[in-house]
Amino acid sequence: MKLTEIQDLIKFVARSGVTEVEIEQANFKITIKSESDKKKKGSQQQQEAYLQQPMQMMPQMMPQQMQPVQQMQQQAPSAAEPTKDQKAEDESKYITVKSPMIGTFYRSPGPDKDPFLSVGDDIKEGKVICIIEAMKLFNEIEAEISGKIVKVLAEDASPVEYDQPLFLVDPS
Repeated sequence: MKLTEIQDLIKFVARSGVTEVEIEQANFKITIKSESDKKKKGSQQQQEAYLQQPMQMMPQMMPQQMQPVQQMQQQAPSAAEPTKDQKAEDESKYITVKSPMIGTFYRSPGPDKDPFLSVGDDIKEGKVICIIEAMKLFNEIEAEISGKIVKVLAEDASPVEYDQPLFLVDPS
C-alpha cells in the first residue's frame, strides 16, 4: 500500500465518521481509529492512525509528547487575561483555520528559514500558511480564505490533531 493511499484512507475515515478501519496484508497491518463523540473520553476530539510493522513504530510516543502541552492548557488564567466570555465575543468575528490532518505542525519551510506568516500578515486563498508532517511526508497547507492573521494557535514543531485550531483569521 502506498503512502498516498494511506493518507487518503485517513482523510476518508476523518470525513466519513467511520469509527475504525483495519486492513491486513502479507507484509503489514494498518488500523485507523476515529473517535467522534467528544464526551466519551475527553473534551477534545481525538483521532489516531497506527501503521504497525514489526518493531518499527511505537504509537504510544505521541501521548507522552503531548503531556506538557496539556499541562500548560490546564494552568489557571492570570488576572490580566480577559474572561472566557470576553474572549468568545472578541474571537467570534474571526475564522478559525483548522488542521486538515494529524501530524507535526511547522510554521516555516525549514529550521533556519522565516515563518510562512506571522501575526498581522495578509493571506490569500491558495497561499501556503504552514507545513504538517505526517508519516515522513511534508504536506504544505494552503489558505482556503483571505484575510489577516490575528493569532497563531499552535506551537511550532508540536503535534497537532485532526481539526485542531491552528490560526485565527480576520476575514475583513
